[in-house]
Amino acid sequence: MVSPVTWPQSSFAALSRRDLATLVPELLLCGQLIDRSGMAHLIVKFGREGMAQVAIEEWQASSPWYTRRMQKALRYEGDTVVTIFKGLQLDIGAPPQFMDFRYRVDDPMHGEFWLDHCGALMDVEPLGDEYVTSMCHDIEDPTFDATALATNPHAQVRPIHRPPRRPADRHPHCAWTVTIDPSHVPPVMEPHTERIGRTAAAAVELSPIDVDGDGAHDYSGPLLADVRFADFSQSALVRIAEEVCLQHHLLALGFLVAVRKRVDEAAAVEITRKQLTGIAGVSAQRIRDALGLPGDLEGLASVLALHPLLTPKQYVDSEIRFDGARLELWIGRNGLVDTDGGWPTLVDGEHLGPLQALVRGVNPHFTVRVVSEDPAGLLVAVDTAAEPAPECVEVAITKVSTGAGFEFEDRGIPLPLYVV
Repeated sequence: MVSPVTWPQSSFAALSRRDLATLVPELLLCGQLIDRSGMAHLIVKFGREGMAQVAIEEWQASSPWYTRRMQKALRYEGDTVVTIFKGLQLDIGAPPQFMDFRYRVDDPMHGEFWLDHCGALMDVEPLGDEYVTSMCHDIEDPTFDATALATNPHAQVRPIHRPPRRPADRHPHCAWTVTIDPSHVPPVMEPHTERIGRTAAAAVELSPIDVDGDGAHDYSGPLLADVRFADFSQSALVRIAEEVCLQHHLLALGFLVAVRKRVDEAAAVEITRKQLTGIAGVSAQRIRDALGLPGDLEGLASVLALHPLLTPKQYVDSEIRFDGARLELWIGRNGLVDTDGGWPTLVDGEHLGPLQALVRGVNPHFTVRVVSEDPAGLLVAVDTAAEPAPECVEVAITKVSTGAGFEFEDRGIPLPLYVV
């Protein structure tokens, strides 16, 4: 047996441009499903109204910071509705096609968007009008403005119409105006937003974009009807993938801050660990399927290298060791994510549930066991059991969302959107 080596040597940078273009929308969708994973547990603990308040605070806390990060990374910083709309196209709150945003720009200060399909609405409508109102009114009003705040403090997002749908098949599902006016009073930055702005995640430096090679290196050109990720360069796609995974971490930190305000530390960690377990399993399965990876140890090693729990590498201290026959995962405790108290800190020798869900998302026969654990980190090995493990409750809850089985389609060459 050869000595174990870190495999692959890098995560996103090891992928082809084509595979990255396939992976990025998957990561955006998995970011949206974080809420599908977490909200059911909040409803049990806090009820519908408490769940809605946590959702408001987690998105308010995280979205302004990751929106600005993506603007800077892809060089489309500005203060107009075009900048706001570009940001939505690269936001885990609005994954392409599943949340099918369409846009119109009237002038730099005025525009509209509408959703031809809202996967989140499809998930919530069966629960009744009260839950639809919580999502489409109570949550959207403050969180849309918080996202727009990242571009222009005088931006306001207001509904033209929105669910509950009357009639029941109303289309588009909702429509909104975006207006930037100096007379608009900027929303107050909430303490939870300021707190997330002080995290290492908000400031971490990720892979610079190499301006050589084929494809677009930024999104500084016109607003497009759809972002076709295949048009970006390999280097730009690496950075986008890293930023999207960081969006996951920022949202999870916002979630944890909001939950901690309402329960003691043990309960807050338990709820957030359940959130992580559900999304870890679903994300692993979608990454495996999207890239056509095998359900063997080599396929799992690839999934681990790309999974949002363990990426981006500049933020998470982890290492995959695979020698062709034995697979081990090291989760260190000296990463920036450990400073923030993010997702990987919820995984330890006594709490392997998120890792079990992750590896079984690739193959239900896989199981993890502790090899060693000390203050420096946790080392686990992956074994193959004779019998498949049943799907855990947290993953099953997340799969209630239509997003768990959603399939992206090729929509062809997108058209640029100009001022009407």
